[in-house]
Amino acid sequence: MSTLARWCHRHRLVTVLLWVGLLVGLGAASTAAGTSYSDSMSLPDTESSKAMGLLQKSMPASSGDTETLVWQVADGSVLDRTVKDHMNSTLQEISGAPGVASVISPYSQQGAAQISQDATIAYAQVNLDADADTADVAEVQHVVDLAESARTDGLDVQIGGGAVKNTTESTSATSELIGVAAALLVMGLVFRSAWAAALPILTGVAGVATGVMATGLASHAMSIASIAPTLAMLVGLGVGIDYALFIVNRHRKGLMSGLSVGDSVTRALDTSGRAVVFAGLTVMIALLGMFALGIGFLNGMAIAAAMTVALTVLAAITLLPALLGMLKLRVLSRAQRRQLAEHGPVALEPAGMWGRWAAKLQARPTGKAVLALLVMVAVSLPLFSLRLGSTDAGNDPKETTTRQAYDTMAKGFGPGSNGPLVLVAEAPAARDRAALTVLVEDLRAVDGVASVSAMPMRPGDTVATVRVVPTTSPQSVETSDLITHLRDDVIPEAEQGTDLQVRVGGATAMAADFADVLISKLPVFLAVIIALGGLLMMIAFRSVLVPLIGIGMNLLTMGVAFGAIVAVFQWGWGVEALGLGAAGPVEAAAPIMIIAILFGLSMDYQVFLISRMHEEWAHTRDNRRAVRVGQAETGRVLAAAAVIMACVFGSFLFSGTRMIAEFGLGLALAVLLDVLILRMVLVPALMYRFGRANWWLPRWLDKVLPHLSVEGAPDRSPGPIFLPDETEQYADARR
Repeated sequence: MSTLARWCHRHRLVTVLLWVGLLVGLGAASTAAGTSYSDSMSLPDTESSKAMGLLQKSMPASSGDTETLVWQVADGSVLDRTVKDHMNSTLQEISGAPGVASVISPYSQQGAAQISQDATIAYAQVNLDADADTADVAEVQHVVDLAESARTDGLDVQIGGGAVKNTTESTSATSELIGVAAALLVMGLVFRSAWAAALPILTGVAGVATGVMATGLASHAMSIASIAPTLAMLVGLGVGIDYALFIVNRHRKGLMSGLSVGDSVTRALDTSGRAVVFAGLTVMIALLGMFALGIGFLNGMAIAAAMTVALTVLAAITLLPALLGMLKLRVLSRAQRRQLAEHGPVALEPAGMWGRWAAKLQARPTGKAVLALLVMVAVSLPLFSLRLGSTDAGNDPKETTTRQAYDTMAKGFGPGSNGPLVLVAEAPAARDRAALTVLVEDLRAVDGVASVSAMPMRPGDTVATVRVVPTTSPQSVETSDLITHLRDDVIPEAEQGTDLQVRVGGATAMAADFADVLISKLPVFLAVIIALGGLLMMIAFRSVLVPLIGIGMNLLTMGVAFGAIVAVFQWGWGVEALGLGAAGPVEAAAPIMIIAILFGLSMDYQVFLISRMHEEWAHTRDNRRAVRVGQAETGRVLAAAAVIMACVFGSFLFSGTRMIAEFGLGLALAVLLDVLILRMVLVPALMYRFGRANWWLPRWLDKVLPHLSVEGAPDRSPGPIFLPDETEQYADARR
């Protein structure tokens, strides 16, 4: 690291120009190539995906997404001549619009059941020629515009569906700016220097910008979801700013101790820079651990986030040293520069508030540890109510057309009308078609089924579709139970003795299958990242207990994240006030991503805290002093880093995307409590109790494990930080 630091410092202009060239080059390439994001969440081995594949093969026109155009009259009936003529005209325009395969009108024989019993609500099925993820945005927007133009004073017209939601879903471009502004304010208060506060922002943004543009280019080579750049920005901004913060903080201490700018930059990179590389590696390993799940949708997001983290680390260890060299002493506050000029190097820095807190914790660690644990457990309790699934339009904000269409459909036709199941049947022989007819009749008598309609089979057809409307909403537990009951009990009985094969598909079944697959693979994923993270910590700190403590703290932090998400998004505590729609299940993909991100970030804080303790332990072999000095010296910068990351993550609550908002809330609260309660209370308290055992590693294991220095060479230039009660003793010894 020292060699890299010296090169970047000596060739600082070249380094900055190389970064500018990288940004400009990636920007030009991404502008020219565009992006090719794919939001397909289908899993090849699930029944719903097989049903969709069969539809695409045998009925291409029926395999596209179906939007629901629903209208309601304030007075009279939807069958009134004026309403009927007005809507027929609108439906005719929509049927001729680009991207529309067909329209099933409630005024036709085929759609006769699409009028409510009181005749105040009716709907039309608008079948697109592409699925929701690949439908052309401009074409879908044109359909939405036609639907909205049909509204009159006495006629409310709304449209919903997967493609409509993807097209009309609003995203806020200001959420990231809010987070960055808050981070800048916090660093300004900590450093008392505008330049020192701006540097972490500059390097963090440089790393994130290159990561997001590289993600767009990578979308042409692999399947990456459209949400991936936002996720990469969320993670990259948080870690990028924090990584640069640690290096700038170490550099400022070096300058105040009397080191030259070049030597201070080298020292900062050889100590905090090593910790940054190690911390970034743990985050990337946690993210790439998602490959163990074998789910393409998550693989793309893992690549995007990991690549962005890697580039933020690269910016921190190359661009930042160059900028530090250019700014020289301007990274210090005016008061610090004046003190340095008048009094020379500062060899002794009082530990301040965090030193006093470290002394209090050392005096009575047990009581404070118990209190900290109780707080974390209390916030985590909602976790035990966690229900994974996929939200639908019923969770959209009230003012959106998708939410209003959903509510109107539920009012006129029951909640299940918003998520019908599509049964795709292969019936090659006459007896198979007869068995299918019997199945359709049996389905009408199944508990939880509101209605059943079968599309007529034309001569020569071997594939048929049956539309089953549940009595409950798409995201309800009862609907998931109905899908399981149909697959395990009702359909096998109808297939018995025939060649009939029926698969339950549709958007609702696909969402349920996706959640089931993720839940089943979650233990494997946890085992992979815990094993890899623990191994890295063991290599870095030559200890068995330190990795175990870190893993335990990480699990508590995850509990806090999920507890907060369940309370707000599932229980509905303030979710409407935040403009995030109604309460509902937690998105099935959220736990995997949150676990990966949070495990890596929690390991980061453990690394920065323990590396300073380990540095002191290696020098003094005094565990109590090592823990105390490590906590006192890192407390301020860790607290600032946590507040900064919480600000960045919390700003994504206003991104306009529910899943990203779940990430933002869970990560912001978890990171804040992780540092202020776990790293500053529980971890040091436990390490006081374990004593020298903290640093024990069996000899045979020490020989097997490779050696990796996170702290670099021992730093002897600045005087060690002393607690308030030690300062007088030190001064007496000097006298």
